[in-house]
Amino acid sequence: MVSSALTSVSRRKSGTANLDIGVIDAGLRRRVARARVGHFATSDGKVPSVVPVCFVLLGTTLYQAIDGKPKSVNPAQLRRIRNVRANPNAALLIDHYVEDWRRLWYVLFRGRARIVDAGPEQRRAIVALRKKYPQYRTTVPLPSDALVIATDVQRLRHWRASSAGRGRSRRPGRPA
Repeated sequence: MVSSALTSVSRRKSGTANLDIGVIDAGLRRRVARARVGHFATSDGKVPSVVPVCFVLLGTTLYQAIDGKPKSVNPAQLRRIRNVRANPNAALLIDHYVEDWRRLWYVLFRGRARIVDAGPEQRRAIVALRKKYPQYRTTVPLPSDALVIATDVQRLRHWRASSAGRGRSRRPGRPA
């Protein structure tokens, strides 16, 4: 559902909306904050790759980190890191699936990804990820020097089953 107070909205009959990231509404931001897993898509320019990730949205930037779980290669050699360095165009899909299809939703963020390996931005991201995911404080600690992937979101598309087929924005003050 998209608030009519938003600008720069392109709406389709299917109930999806394309938005500039600056106009993300509070309800959508809350759903994203509660979501536990996203699917991060990158490409080296030839072959696409998608991996499940833990993430946090701070402002208009999505952050994820390379955690301490065992990897088959050095973290700097992971495909997603190599892909971001070769081609910064990336996307993160967050979806909510339940058997009651009236409660389905998704949001697709698109933007430019970059590697953050030091400094205040890296520290802020790691603190936020540890706060959202207690496992990063206990089971699989997130090292303070972890590589962080920051995706500066430029566009998003979202859909929510309860808004499908309406073809119009919700009026201010009207319940969702």
